[in-house]
Amino acid sequence: MPWWAVPFKSKKPLVGLGVALAVALALWLGRGEREAAPQPASRPPPSGPQFFGQVTSNQGLAIPDERAERRRQLIENVQLTDHSYCSYREGSKYPMESRPAAQNPDQLHPNQPVTEMNPMRLEGGGSNTQVFLQTSQSRVYLAAGEAAAFSLRAVDAQGATVPVVITRAVAAGMTYGASRPTPQVAVPFADDGGGADPVAGDHAFAGILAPSQTGLAGFHGTIRTEVRYSAGGRKGFALFDVVYTPVLPASWTGQVREGLDQGSLAFYLGLDVRQPGRYVVSGRIDDARGRPFALATFNEVLGVGAREVKLTVFGKLMTDGAPALPLRLRDVDGYLLRENVDPDRLLLPRLEGQVFASRTQSLKGVSDAEWESEERARYLAEYGKDRAAAREQLAAFDPGQPLPPSACR
Repeated sequence: MPWWAVPFKSKKPLVGLGVALAVALALWLGRGEREAAPQPASRPPPSGPQFFGQVTSNQGLAIPDERAERRRQLIENVQLTDHSYCSYREGSKYPMESRPAAQNPDQLHPNQPVTEMNPMRLEGGGSNTQVFLQTSQSRVYLAAGEAAAFSLRAVDAQGATVPVVITRAVAAGMTYGASRPTPQVAVPFADDGGGADPVAGDHAFAGILAPSQTGLAGFHGTIRTEVRYSAGGRKGFALFDVVYTPVLPASWTGQVREGLDQGSLAFYLGLDVRQPGRYVVSGRIDDARGRPFALATFNEVLGVGAREVKLTVFGKLMTDGAPALPLRLRDVDGYLLRENVDPDRLLLPRLEGQVFASRTQSLKGVSDAEWESEERARYLAEYGKDRAAAREQLAAFDPGQPLPPSACR
């Protein structure tokens, strides 16, 4: 008979079975709810001084501490502003018109020839990499009355001489647009030991261009000399360019004197000015042993008439560098600047070699003070404000730590 038909007294075992089933069901349902419930987030690591630097996430990845990162940024800002201030102060302690020779190595020997060696350039395009052409020219800028010397020589990859035959060499002014072409002027090249060629028969050919003695005497601008030749059984060409000034805006009188001006040594050169305007002049200063010491420049507007160009050796430059005295002025060149035109200058005749030897034998009366000007003071004040602000920010952020030392006082 079914269980429900059993008399009441015989139903106790079944009731116990039902209770057990109900308890099991409840336990199973409770397990499912616990598995479905979201797990609480991991407790964050404690913060505070004992964890200064880095903390670690529950995945094991390092996380930069915000305070340490901020302090690093503030220190970098202190170092950057200090570098800007100190670099400007150091670089501006001498005026621009009187600088150490070491800062201008490309301007110390303006009269040395320009030399090059390149693969032979072929007529019609391309090059012959088996033959190399050695070329030189005595100068790039020519004032009225000056001349330039050119030379060329061919060698193979091992440096052995390759015989050269010059077939044509002409010079002409370079013109553009509607400008009329200039005359072509022959420039004889020879290997006879005469003129610009020092040794006869060494397969090095040389020629001289003197525009004032040719049909290019009145041309102002770039003059190109084109040399056609053959070497190693092939035809090639070489180009030499100079910038020529047909008139002199001023001329040197030959008068030079020296003096102390506000604690600096100054050389005064007499100049007879024919065209007024801004004149830019450079002179090289050597010590008594012949070592380059300074580059002195002049950049001022001059009027017509007898004038003086002052080339200064700054006092602090002398006290810092301690050159062997007396100093010597050499290789002076300059030009009248012409703005917004091409060419942009009228050249002065150059003064080659030693121009003047100073009689100053000691540093008596020479100042060791840094250069001062309104512009320098303004820049130092601005850089100083930036540096002070950066240091104040770091000090306020971390008052217990010393500030980084400055690169200058």
